[in-house]
Amino acid sequence: MSPFTLLILLFSLGMGTIITMTSSHWLLAWMGLEINTLAIIPLMAQKHHPRAVEATTKYFLTQATAAAMLLFASTTNAWITGQWEIQQMTHPLPTTIITLALALKIGLAPTHAWLPEVLQGLDLTTGLILSTWQKLAPFTLLMQIHPTNPTLLILLGLTSTLVGGWGGLNQTQLRKILAYSSIAHLGWMTLIMQFLPSLAFMTLLTYFIMTFSTFLVFKLNNTTNINTLATSWTKTPLLTALTPLVLLSLGGLPPLTGFMPKWLILQELSKQELALVATTAALTALLSLYFYLRLSYAMTLTMSPNNTSSITCWRLYSTQHTLPTATSITATLLLLPITPAVIAVMNY
Repeated sequence: MSPFTLLILLFSLGMGTIITMTSSHWLLAWMGLEINTLAIIPLMAQKHHPRAVEATTKYFLTQATAAAMLLFASTTNAWITGQWEIQQMTHPLPTTIITLALALKIGLAPTHAWLPEVLQGLDLTTGLILSTWQKLAPFTLLMQIHPTNPTLLILLGLTSTLVGGWGGLNQTQLRKILAYSSIAHLGWMTLIMQFLPSLAFMTLLTYFIMTFSTFLVFKLNNTTNINTLATSWTKTPLLTALTPLVLLSLGGLPPLTGFMPKWLILQELSKQELALVATTAALTALLSLYFYLRLSYAMTLTMSPNNTSSITCWRLYSTQHTLPTATSITATLLLLPITPAVIAVMNY
């Protein structure tokens, strides 16, 4: 792909997201989502591999279905209430349909089945875009609408945390594991979205930082499954020592950064007298933590058979830039002490 074409696609990708995030009219929001989807399709299929083309086709069909549902529901709302404003969703039927359409767009359970399959067919760079930037626009719309029945978002959130935990237990492909991790984290955000939107957005940003560092680490080591993690110590010994901490931060283990949003979400759910929901969410976090521990074990405590006369890969010069990796890993591991500042900003 030529640099000029890549620049146009990335510009369209950013412009589509910004149009959706800044719009107050459903037609403009739908238009931004479509621009965003059409811009990432060539990026996903640029490898011309049958697996990448299959993943691109699945993604396109899923996003087109969700966009059609959203357009139908917003038109129905305008027909019933005479309002096209995003924040003027008052009728329960179009509000529920739009909520499910946005859940399909970002991959919330039970509309999640496309996400692991699509992510598995992509390279790590495009997978990173799909796991982070592509969540922004639908998530912003989901935060702006106010469902008349709050039980729907709670059910979507709990189902996502359960599916995200259970789905990743039996996986050996790292991209599928990260897809189920995305489903579980989005479930946590959905649980708290209607009670404290600022905390949900902060959780999304924290998830972006942790996922960014995880994808960059796997890209630097050129690893796509659990077995190849065992050979990473010969390539980058220092990174191999830090990666388990990044994975455990994704799992929400203190004193790492990933513990902060889970702690604040459980605290807010308890304040809302949803002790059973908070307990269930905390228990589902243990499922996610288990498969992160599997990855940490494979990376640090498993040694693959190596020929002692072979060249040690980590002594060779690497052409990849390590500054983004170093910055994101530092943020993934060391942001927990700023929790009081985060709470102060949210209260402000």
